[in-house]
Amino acid sequence: MSKRKIATLLLSVFLVVFMAGCKKKPVAAAPPPAPPPPVDRTPPPAPKAPAVAQFSAEPSSIERGQAATLRWSVTDATTVGIEPGLGTVQSTGSRQVFPSNTTTYRLTATGAGGNASASATVNVTVPPPPPAPPPPPKTNITQYFEQNVLDALFDYDSSDIREDARNTLTRNSDALKTVLRETPSLSIVVEGHCDERGSAEYNLGLGDRRATAAKEFLTQLGVPADRLRTISYGKERQICTEQSEACYQKNRRAHFAPGQ
Repeated sequence: MSKRKIATLLLSVFLVVFMAGCKKKPVAAAPPPAPPPPVDRTPPPAPKAPAVAQFSAEPSSIERGQAATLRWSVTDATTVGIEPGLGTVQSTGSRQVFPSNTTTYRLTATGAGGNASASATVNVTVPPPPPAPPPPPKTNITQYFEQNVLDALFDYDSSDIREDARNTLTRNSDALKTVLRETPSLSIVVEGHCDERGSAEYNLGLGDRRATAAKEFLTQLGVPADRLRTISYGKERQICTEQSEACYQKNRRAHFAPGQ
């Protein structure tokens, strides 16, 4: 083979090798996208239904004029009510009641998860009635009040109805129902009074609470609520001015007067 042919052959081989080296290398394929995370299709938990942990009356049996205490505890409720008489209350609490007859109190709890209810009964025994008060005189109602309707007394800085006040108010209820029955146009003013200690503003509030407590007690014993109205005199009308506990006690009172 001549040198020229050999040179031509070598040039051809070189060109083939060179062209092969100039070809683009293939680009690696991109990895496939990651799959989306799984969707949690579990439904949210249902709201809890209200539960009445406690609803009781202590004691469950009383004599007319005495008090029983309702105690309750409710969970998972937005609204709690007790009837008769108490209306809407907090989820946990206690309240004194003075039913004049055997009464079943019903607690109803409402929440996002439903309703719940419970009941508690206070059995009331009625002692023999005291002698009926004399009918009120037609011309002197004030004298009738002075003779038959007594003041209910309170402890210092308190509007709670204590034992002796319960007895007084129970006797008063009979006399008041009698005078209201005999005098249909009459109303009764329940006055709240305080002793001289403390500011005038504070004692006006305390006197109002005392008058309201006495009114609520009488209402539970059957005295018509629409015939009773309350007023507080605070420490403005002292019936005793000595600076002694015996005198202070006389001024801490709920007083009853015929209205206009």
